[in-house]
Amino acid sequence: MAGDLSCLEICAGAGGQSLGLEQAGFGHEAAVEIEREPCETLRINRPDWKVIEDDVREVNGRDFRGIDLLAGGVPCPPFSIAGKQLGQDDERDLFPEALRLVEQAKPSAVMLENVRGLSTAKFQPYRSFIRQRLADLGYETEWQVVNACEFGVPQLRPRFILVGLRKTYMKKFSWPAPEGSAATVGETLRPLMARDGWVGAEEWAERADGIGPTIVGGSRKHGGADLGPTRAKAAWLNLGVDGKGIADHGPNELTPADHVPRLTLEMVAAIQGFPTDWTFFGRKTAAYRQIGNAFPPPVAAAVGNAIRESLGAKAARRAVLGL
Repeated sequence: MAGDLSCLEICAGAGGQSLGLEQAGFGHEAAVEIEREPCETLRINRPDWKVIEDDVREVNGRDFRGIDLLAGGVPCPPFSIAGKQLGQDDERDLFPEALRLVEQAKPSAVMLENVRGLSTAKFQPYRSFIRQRLADLGYETEWQVVNACEFGVPQLRPRFILVGLRKTYMKKFSWPAPEGSAATVGETLRPLMARDGWVGAEEWAERADGIGPTIVGGSRKHGGADLGPTRAKAAWLNLGVDGKGIADHGPNELTPADHVPRLTLEMVAAIQGFPTDWTFFGRKTAAYRQIGNAFPPPVAAAVGNAIRESLGAKAARRAVLGL
């Protein structure tokens, strides 16, 4: 475990939020994920972490009593506009489990992220229920829609984030401010497009001078290794990208200059804000699902740093004590 503040992360996936929180100074007491492939991804990249490959319903929060942060990206299909929006009636809704773990573990802070659909009027009663339950447990809370493109990620990717803190700390909390102008798809991917000698890389990067649509990973039942629905594919094509599939290799010195390339897994990971040395376990579709469903690390780091600032006195005390 690294970092001077501790974290229990649920629904960790392939480590997007994990990596961002690590960058913000939170060391993982454990990362909980039910699917095998993302668990293997976490083990490959962070072999010293405790990875719990299990249903979050089986986790006892009392085993993590007193952690600084409980975080997680609970499943989004119950609230996604692409689904039936069953909310709390969807068996995949894990907010009740997150609330149970908060009650048991009693962290200083809570950070839960989901799709923007949860912010709509339809789910206002459910949001009120969650806030009231956390208030009963001693937390003040705020919800906010955060766009990934405001934190150096070249896609819009709006996420609805809940931050809850003990009253002592919430008065010091403020949401992170946008970090300058957004990176573009062309700027982000130019090095990867040019790496193998493609003569069209510079011209392509100039055309790709914009923010990409939200990357979607799909699920085991729905969605494959492509860049999403028809409208998203059309938007990608306007940026000079063939979104009908994921390529095994990028363009090279034999590729015509006017070629419309497909993205590789490495390129999709870059669009999500992952570093180049983060390895994804599994075959193409499984790896793409992990990447596409991830919480962009730069966004997690920005919100994590804001939480860290609010816990500043606690972090400083631990640093002095060498904990």
